[in-house]
Amino acid sequence: MSAPQLQAPGQAGAGATAQVADRGFRALLADLFPAPGEPRARLGAAARSALIVVQVVVVALGALVMLERIGGRPTWDSVYAEDPGLYLPQALAHPWHLLQSYAGYLQLVPRVIAQVAALVPIRYASVVFAAGGALVASGCGLFTYHASAGQVGSRWLRALLGLSVVLLPVAQLEIADNAVNSIWYLLVALFWAALWRPRTRSGASAAAVVAFFAAASTSLGLVFAPLFAARAIAVPRRIREHAATLGWALGCVLQLFVILASHRSRLRPHHPVNAVLYYAHDVLLPALGWHLSWHLRDIAGLTGATAIAGGFLAVVLAAVLVTQSRPSRVFVILAVATGLVFAGLCGVLAWGGPGLLVTITVEHGARYSTLPILLLDAALIVAADGFARRWWPRPRAMVAVAALVAVLGVGWVTDFRYPVRRLSGPGSDWVLTADAWLRHCQRDPAGTITVTFPNWWGKGTLANTFSCTSLHR
Repeated sequence: MSAPQLQAPGQAGAGATAQVADRGFRALLADLFPAPGEPRARLGAAARSALIVVQVVVVALGALVMLERIGGRPTWDSVYAEDPGLYLPQALAHPWHLLQSYAGYLQLVPRVIAQVAALVPIRYASVVFAAGGALVASGCGLFTYHASAGQVGSRWLRALLGLSVVLLPVAQLEIADNAVNSIWYLLVALFWAALWRPRTRSGASAAAVVAFFAAASTSLGLVFAPLFAARAIAVPRRIREHAATLGWALGCVLQLFVILASHRSRLRPHHPVNAVLYYAHDVLLPALGWHLSWHLRDIAGLTGATAIAGGFLAVVLAAVLVTQSRPSRVFVILAVATGLVFAGLCGVLAWGGPGLLVTITVEHGARYSTLPILLLDAALIVAADGFARRWWPRPRAMVAVAALVAVLGVGWVTDFRYPVRRLSGPGSDWVLTADAWLRHCQRDPAGTITVTFPNWWGKGTLANTFSCTSLHR
């Protein structure tokens, strides 16, 4: 009798236990990457064309909404931060040199937008930057709608998820309608690209393109390596199933090449407490509404307001973990954990600390809260979808969905449009800057213009010089 046979009845050996654990682990991972549903009937050419037109219109409408969200001076009349001070001058000085590094890494999408801005009459460069940033945000919202099909069964709730990207309450503070901060929307789309298992080649291609541009536009795309590794374990090894992984990997290779070639690092480790403070005050507190968070501050103070907002979210998400099915629980844990890790890294390595100015019109570092807040929204929407799948049309499901819409709607309505005070600089009134450049070049057509910009991640200032002949009138 062999050794494996010398077991008491019903007793599994170490190998069997390991196999069970492995199956359990793979099943857990499989819940993160649900298989695509049954393919729909093949659409005719006319129906496919109509569907494309509808989606183009949706992206355009979303971009118009984004452009209207900043109160005061129209967003297309100004250019923000690095866009006029760095990306545009470099695009004018070195056309189509898209692989230049800044702060030690590559920002491909912002540089593409800047290059387009350099090709139009210079007075309209501000329109290109604003529209480019708005289109990226709207496009990421549409992509989120499609890519969340495995986690959210209801099309209406998926539309709500896509809408959450466009209506993010803190967007106006830093990331809306500019090129430099379009990368934060791309990171949201990258999260969903990592989870999506598209049924069609066009969907796989879209996931690959989004993953590539996200990874090639910010070094933070590397943070998703564990998620793509989990995908490699859980998802069948077919090319279409791993199109997003291939796009992400290619973008990461390009990103790492630029990082290593730049010989510069922007990482400035701060006290670990910064990560806790950032997540509490800049993620949890404004997660359900920027102006709502200030009303809570007035009532309970900063600490009390944070406890109220964070406690509400903790109770809701804990209820989901207790009552929902395993796929919903796994997603909620992943979404919250990803947001925690992301905010923690930004809080320790990039955020300037609790001493930064924060008012109702200014929050330096608000961009770092984009992904964590939208993942909290996603967790709430997935939870509501779980209730709907189990109980619809019973009253409890209707109440859950109505409560979700009410909670998210408070922030979306009150924060839809408000004025902000962004960084001042050469782009704060773009027409004045553009006219000054044109007058200079009219006096000296063969001359040059030098634009300086603060080196936020180093010493001194950055200077870029371009020829007057590169300006389009």
